[in-house]
Amino acid sequence: MAKEEFKIFVKKNPRLLRYINSKEMTWQQFYEMYDMYGEDNDIWKKYLEDKKETVNMSDFVNYFKNINLDNVQESINSIQRVLGVLGDLMGSKTVNTSNYEPKPIYKHFDD
Repeated sequence: MAKEEFKIFVKKNPRLLRYINSKEMTWQQFYEMYDMYGEDNDIWKKYLEDKKETVNMSDFVNYFKNINLDNVQESINSIQRVLGVLGDLMGSKTVNTSNYEPKPIYKHFDD
């Protein structure tokens, strides 16, 4: 009987699966807790609450501390060189857009 009640409890609380997947808990451990305390005990608050990730300023600072600016500059320089080579290859095929005159939006089919 307790096993069937536990199955119903798990179906009502799918957040428990998160702890199983992360290997923090096993089904056996959850079942033993359920058998000892029931489903209305405060012991379940830890497992059934929504965990909201909080990001604070120190996380941002640590992230930016780990960025190597020399590598970023090298990457930018490489991209600029590639664009320069592509520009040289396509230099004679550039399209002159200085004579472009946009048509009014409200005008249809040269009315």
